[in-house]
Amino acid sequence: MTRDREYPRASLRVRVSHADIHYGGTLVAGSHILRLFGDLATELTIHYDGDEGLLRAYESVEFLAPVRGGDYIEASGTIVAVGSTSRRMVFEAQKVITCEGPFPSSARILDPPVLVARAVATSVVPKERQRPA
Repeated sequence: MTRDREYPRASLRVRVSHADIHYGGTLVAGSHILRLFGDLATELTIHYDGDEGLLRAYESVEFLAPVRGGDYIEASGTIVAVGSTSRRMVFEAQKVITCEGPFPSSARILDPPVLVARAVATSVVPKERQRPA
């Protein structure tokens, strides 16, 4: 069932904590980005259905550039297709600020931002829980 209304888009910006460092060289695990995508999936189904829904599966996930502790990441997502209970979504995460330079407090705004990850996923919202938000 396709509804005659605009599909929602959501975004968030976070600073990756040094507590999120998982590998040498201050690298952060890709699962950190997937957690952001999961939060966006929840927000998108709340906007569209008035319910959190359940993230059922990732169709594809690509990690394209490293993320390090201290970096600022902007993640965005949108619903691109709607079935009777399924919501197909696409996500992107970009590094917008990186912490690098001659001093521990040095940082640099990235213009243009660096695409660090993208994914396609499906969320499910049972019919009895769907109510336009």
